[in-house]
Amino acid sequence: MNTEIKPVVIVGGGLAGLTAAWSLRQHNIPVKLYEAGKQIAGLAGSFHDPDGFTYDFGAHFVTNRLAAAIGVGALCRNVRYYGETVYLKGRNYTYPFGLLQNPRYVASGIASKLKRHQPKNAAEWYRAEYGQTLANEVAIPLTEAWSGAAAEDLATSVGDKLQAGIAQSIVHKLMARFTQRAVTNGYSHDMPENPHVWHVYPKGGLGLLCQKLAEDLQDCIQLESPVEAILVENEQAVGVRVKGIEQPASAVISTAPCHILAKLVQGSDAVKPLSSFKYRPMVFVNLRLHGRGLLSDTVVWTPERDYLFFRLTETPLSMPWLAPEGKTLITADIGCEIGDEIWQMSDEELGERCIEHLREIIPDARQRYFGCRVLKTPIAYPVFLSQYEEHRQRLAHSTGISGLYSIGRNGEFAHLLMEDIYWRTTSKMRQLAANLN
Repeated sequence: MNTEIKPVVIVGGGLAGLTAAWSLRQHNIPVKLYEAGKQIAGLAGSFHDPDGFTYDFGAHFVTNRLAAAIGVGALCRNVRYYGETVYLKGRNYTYPFGLLQNPRYVASGIASKLKRHQPKNAAEWYRAEYGQTLANEVAIPLTEAWSGAAAEDLATSVGDKLQAGIAQSIVHKLMARFTQRAVTNGYSHDMPENPHVWHVYPKGGLGLLCQKLAEDLQDCIQLESPVEAILVENEQAVGVRVKGIEQPASAVISTAPCHILAKLVQGSDAVKPLSSFKYRPMVFVNLRLHGRGLLSDTVVWTPERDYLFFRLTETPLSMPWLAPEGKTLITADIGCEIGDEIWQMSDEELGERCIEHLREIIPDARQRYFGCRVLKTPIAYPVFLSQYEEHRQRLAHSTGISGLYSIGRNGEFAHLLMEDIYWRTTSKMRQLAANLN
């Protein structure tokens, strides 16, 4: 290991932070990783209860490619099926085939392609891309539900997370049927998707990825050590302060949410605009029910505003091992704000509210229901408001401070899934290692 340079300090022990530390170690760069919590993994962990149910923060999937890169491929189960449905006006429309069979959506989509103009916001982008009807009835209501903002106030870059086109979706759906594997579609933007990349799930839960990355990092990980400040001199990151002690650094890698990073940096105003960036808080209500196959598909989107939730996920349809035999788990995703009525509800209240709203989709849901577990996060999704889009684009290239890198979903303020976090981070760390060496 190169001991002639100061260590690279990493803020945060989730997937991005551990990937950064592991990658730098491969290039003989000394590292120190500070994690504020009592354990690593962050949101990339799984929770198990005594009754045999496994809960994640949303329906996390890992690809066989990512599992192999980290070295846990042999410890993963193949996901054989994954499908999505839109539930609208009492009917289920599979994605994309079912929606393409609706003549109103098709006609509106064709009409939109005949009109060429530069969209100014997310609402206009959806209407130009999908047509007025599908955009107004499905895409825009769902976007507003998970973001908590009007589509007119969102930047067109919201569409960047939907890079997988309908043609690609059709091809991958057909290949999934042929291979009996859940071929990925739209889950990786940094690496090419093809029929040889499919979903898997680690035995024991998602935390296995972080555990594997951390195996050779025990000597450089410090838990319960929140970074109090990132120190900058002459627009160069020079260290951090932890528990009142300053630690010199050759570079600082932050996984902190952007608005937190803006508060941590001392000695520069370069990242102050990040303080206005907003994240959408989410509540995930994991409903336990008797039976299985209660939803029409693994994921059911509910764009109508009458529902408390905007997405339902019956994970055991894709991963039966996440629930005991004869039982199932349905996760209801609810957008909210910290401190509002939803956020303050007890688990029991949230479960009852969800069951009440499920009655139209699952008529006997109440008879099948036997409790829930609720997971809450204040920073589920970055919200791409137009008011700070210019600053977001600038962040995609640089923090504006030499030696300070912001990585991961929250740090990059991007709609990244696990595989893209890994490949983006390893690429950046290779470049950093080359510069330091």
